[in-house]
Amino acid sequence: MADLTPGRPKAAGVRLSVEPAGHTEYGPGVLAELPAFVDRLGHGRVFVVTDRGLRATGIVGRVEKILAGAGIEHAVHEDVGPNPSTAELDRGAAALRGFGDSVVLALGGGSALDAAKGISLLAGNPGAAAADADRLWDAAGGLPLIAVPTTAGTGAETNGFGVAEDVCARRKVYIGHSSVRPRITVLDPELTLGLPAGITAATGLDALVHGIESLASRRSTPFSAAYAAQAVALVGRWLPAAYRDGGDLEARAELMLGAHLAGHALTLSGLGLVHGIGHALTAHTGTPHGVALAAVLEEVMAFSATAAAEAYETTARALHATPAPDWAGAAIEAVREISRAIEIKRSLRELGVAREDIPALAADAVADAVTGNAPRLPSAAEVAELLHSVY
Repeated sequence: MADLTPGRPKAAGVRLSVEPAGHTEYGPGVLAELPAFVDRLGHGRVFVVTDRGLRATGIVGRVEKILAGAGIEHAVHEDVGPNPSTAELDRGAAALRGFGDSVVLALGGGSALDAAKGISLLAGNPGAAAADADRLWDAAGGLPLIAVPTTAGTGAETNGFGVAEDVCARRKVYIGHSSVRPRITVLDPELTLGLPAGITAATGLDALVHGIESLASRRSTPFSAAYAAQAVALVGRWLPAAYRDGGDLEARAELMLGAHLAGHALTLSGLGLVHGIGHALTAHTGTPHGVALAAVLEEVMAFSATAAAEAYETTARALHATPAPDWAGAAIEAVREISRAIEIKRSLRELGVAREDIPALAADAVADAVTGNAPRLPSAAEVAELLHSVY
C-alpha cells in the first residue's frame, strides 16, 4: 500500500489494496448461534483460548454449555495473562497440538484474542516458538479462528496479528499471519454487561486512540479514515455512558460497534506514537494497556498537532467539539474531557515509573514499529521530554 502523507486521506492517483474482512455477526444474544458458526467452518471440534479470570464471570461456562448442547467436542485453555508472554503462547500451542485439528475459539479481551492468534499460528508450524515471531509472517498457516470479544476496545478481532511480551528481551513482539485473522467474529454486547468500570475505561480509551491515531497515521486512506471517524464518534459518545452504568445495553452495544470499527481502521492504517509509548510503559511496568495510553494521549496529540491538523479537525468534529481557538486544540480538549469522565488519567509516577527509567522508555517507544506511522516522527530526546512533562 502506498505511504500517504498525514492530513486528509488521498485516493486520486494512488493504488490502494484492501483485504476483505471476515464474517461478522453483531447483536445482543448472538452468542447462542455459536454452533452454526463452528459448522460453517467445517469443523466439529473447538479449542477455546481464554484468560485466567473470565470463568468467574460465567461467560466460559455459557460457551461450554452452548457447545456441549450441540454435541461439539471441545477443550478450554485458560492459561493467558493480562499481557500474554511468548512462554504462554508456546504452552498454548503445545496444548492445541495435543488436542488436534479444530476451530480455535478466541474468547475474552484483547490479550486472549492476541494469544489465540499466536497459539493457532504456532500450532500450525511444529517446531516454531513465539520468540521466532519475526520469522513467522511467511510461515505455514494456522488453524481457523472464531473471535468472541468480551470487552469493547482492542479491535483484536479484526486482524491477523497480536502482541506478546518477550520477558527475557523486555520487549513487545508482533506475531501474526493472514491465516489467523478471524474467519468469523461474534459481537454480542450482552457479554460486556457489568464489565467493571476500570476495564470499561481502559479498553474504551484504547478504542478511542485507535480511531484518532488511524486518522493521523501516515498510512491513512479513505477506507481507514471512514472507519476511524465513525469509531471516534461512537466511542466518544458512548464510552462515558457505559462507564457510568455498566448495565446500559444500548451504551454497551454502541461502544462495542465503535471499538470494532476502530479495529478495522487500525488494521488498514497502523497506529502511532501513543501506542509506541504505551507498549513501552506496559512492558516496563505492567500497566494495563489503556491506562498507559491515557497517560500520554493529550500530550502526544499536542506534539503532533501541526502535522496532524486535518486529522484532528476530523476528530474534533466527530466528538462535536467547537473550535476554540483551533480544531486541534478542540480535539485535545474533547479527549481530555473524556479522560476526566472515565477517571483514567495517571501520572508516570503513579504508574511506577522512576525518572531514571525515562531514557530507556523513550528509546523503546521510538524503536517500536507503530511509531513509524506517526504524523510527526519523534527523536528519543523529544519523547523523553514529553514523558518528563507527564511525570
